This record gives sequence, structure tokens and C-alpha cells, in this order.
Amino acid sequence: MALRPSPDRYVKDDYPWWLVALVAIGIILAAVIVANDIYAQVFRTVVNGVGITVFVTLVAFVLATVLGLGICLLGMADSQVLRQIARFYIEIIRGIPILVLLFYVAFVGAPALVAGYNFLISPLVTSGVAEPILVRDLSLMWRAIIALTVGYSSFIAEIFRAGFQSVDLGQIEAAKALGLSRYRRFRSVVFPQAIRVIFPPLSNDFVSMVKDSSLVSVLGVADITQMGKVYAAGSFRFFETYSIVTYIYLILTIGLSLALRRTEKWMKSR
Repeated sequence: MALRPSPDRYVKDDYPWWLVALVAIGIILAAVIVANDIYAQVFRTVVNGVGITVFVTLVAFVLATVLGLGICLLGMADSQVLRQIARFYIEIIRGIPILVLLFYVAFVGAPALVAGYNFLISPLVTSGVAEPILVRDLSLMWRAIIALTVGYSSFIAEIFRAGFQSVDLGQIEAAKALGLSRYRRFRSVVFPQAIRVIFPPLSNDFVSMVKDSSLVSVLGVADITQMGKVYAAGSFRFFETYSIVTYIYLILTIGLSLALRRTEKWMKSR
């Protein structure tokens, strides 16, 4: 009776035909864009939003990672009050859809933030040293970045927590016995081991943020989706426009996924 191959052998011998098919489709679509004037015009218009999409994603993800790490460390603090504050933040933010959070930050949070800032600098304003800012001074793009940062920080905090808790408690106790400070234990013992657990879900969140960055178009931010919406509304060529929008997003997400997967394999090999 034939034995089934082990999962490790299956993964090792599994040729990526799906990638070959995607590359072939991508080449065909690229040829269509070059040969067809309509698709070429749509592509030239929509591709102008790639820079905004990349900028929003990178800035929001870096800020969300820093904030998520801070929330995670807060949730692992010795103080029960700090732990409860971190848990309260995570549960509240995770329960709000990103689109709702975008609207809330843009039209509720931003005015409140500006009002708070003006209140803090009111003595400087009175003395003529500084000037108050207006709500319109905080651009919609930065409001979108703040919303994505807040929304993803709660998920990233849980990723960090799971990674740190995956480290064997015995190694942490051994580090304490050697007299290492809490910071040295974290830097030399916990983090190097936890990052291998943290990196795969963190990279998945990065790819997800590339896709969720399309939601900023509801605020009028000129990303890929917004450029496509404007062009389609003016030309009524919805099929061509959203085919190009989909094509560009697939190039970004699949290319990023392959790069992150290779990085993950490199980390495992080391």
C-alpha cells in the first residue's frame, strides 16, 4: 500500500505553478496595456496614486508597529492598572471596523485633537509666540494615517504578546539568575526568539494594510482607488478602470508577499 508523503516533503516538492500562472496572466495584461490606448490611458492615470498608497501604508505601518509594541509592553507590565488600560484599548479598537474608524478619526478625532492642541498652547497664543491651528491644517491624508495606525496597533499588540509569551519561561528565569536587567533580558533573550514567531503574522498585517489603504479613498485621498474612481466617474469606463486598479494592487500585494516569504525562510535558516 502506498504511503502518503509527509507534509514537509509535499511542501518542498510542490512546484509553484500558481505563481507561473500569475506571471503569465500579468505579462498578458501588461501587453494589453501597452497595445491598447484605452488601457494605457487608464494605467497612466491610476498609477499616479501608487506613491500615495505606498507612503500611507509605510508610515501607518511603522507607527502602528511602534504603538502596538508599546501597548503590548503596557499589557505585560507589573501594574494591574496598566494591564487593564492596555486590554481596554485593544478590545475597544479591535471592535471598530477600519472604515468607521476612518470616519471617526477624520471628523471627530481630528477636531478634538486640534482643540486640545490649541488649549495647551493657549498661553503661547496669548503672548503672541505661537498661533492656533485650524482643523483644515490637518490634512485628510494624515487623518487617514492616524486612523490606520490606531486600527492596526491593537492587532499588532496581540501579535507581539503572542510572540513574547512563546519564549520558554525557563530561559527568562536563567537570564534572571545570570543577573541580567529586565531590558537586557528583553533585548538578548526574549526578542531574538520571539521575532521568529512575530514576523509571519506581522508580515500578513503589512500586506493587509496595503489592501486596507484603499479605504482612504472615501476621504478623497488620491491613492490608487481614488484615482480609479475619479477616472471611471468621468469616462464611464468602469471595466477597464477597475481591471487596472485590481492589476496594480495584485502586483503590490503578491510581490510584497513573495519578498516577505523569502525573508521568513531566511530567518528560519539562521
